[in-house]
Amino acid sequence: MDIRSIDLNLLVIFEAMAQHRSVSRTAEAVGLSQPATSAALARLRTVFDDPLFVRAGAQMESTPRAQELAPAVQRVVQMIQSDILQPAGFEPAQAQRGFTLLTPDIGEVAFLPGVLRRLRQEAPHVTLRALAKPRLAAAQALEAGEADLAAGFFPDLHKAGYFQQALFKTSYACIACARNSAAGARMTLKQYLSARHVVVRPDGREHHIDRLIEAKGWQRHVTMELSHFMSLLALLPGSDLIATVPEDIATVVGRHVPLKRIELPFRPPQIQVQQYWHRRLHSDPANRWLRKVFYEVNRRDANAEMPQ
Repeated sequence: MDIRSIDLNLLVIFEAMAQHRSVSRTAEAVGLSQPATSAALARLRTVFDDPLFVRAGAQMESTPRAQELAPAVQRVVQMIQSDILQPAGFEPAQAQRGFTLLTPDIGEVAFLPGVLRRLRQEAPHVTLRALAKPRLAAAQALEAGEADLAAGFFPDLHKAGYFQQALFKTSYACIACARNSAAGARMTLKQYLSARHVVVRPDGREHHIDRLIEAKGWQRHVTMELSHFMSLLALLPGSDLIATVPEDIATVVGRHVPLKRIELPFRPPQIQVQQYWHRRLHSDPANRWLRKVFYEVNRRDANAEMPQ
């Protein structure tokens, strides 16, 4: 027998008939008319080539074939009701699964500490994996299901098929070693451009600051180019280098090494930091929970500082 030839609704009729032993009571239980229930019973008899239920006095009695089928049919109907037709849900406290987040190292520093604290409180068995990928690879990872969420500055994800939610706006700060005598509290544009710069471009990405300088036709004296912001912890102390970095990075580096901040001789651009997800996960309860946690932990008001 080919399962494609069977209307699974007939199993519901079978299960109700086995329970109620009456066409009229079965019709009432499943919400059908009595003629429709009788027609369904006739189809069941044809499918199984057996009378299945025969009248004996005031009720219908099961044939041996129906008695043999009844436990299996009941299991199938209950499984469909409990496992398939139940609304999808996600229970953080009981969940044992992992999520993958796409973010550069600045995001790992800025976003993850607070998220980790929330996971310990709400979802102790949930794990989080952070990956840094180039912009094009980030889109591919989200589309392929290799990642659940991206957080940071991803202009390539501003396109059809993706949702986005703003977390905060930030800007740039110029930092140097606190003992760097060549760098004062403020610089002229000429002094800034001629200073020895260390530039960080994760995965070769340009920043808003790079685009601004290029658009102005300015030329910085770039002594070193890095791919990780955290390398500044080792390179700035004791050097005459300066770095123009997102505010969060300046804050984090300043917690670990003595720094001075230099007032920029121009107005730095703003950075809109957002979280992004692919449309196929938009209604997924687990992803909705993750986005909610990420938003609540990392959203900032206009004048709010980076969380500790």
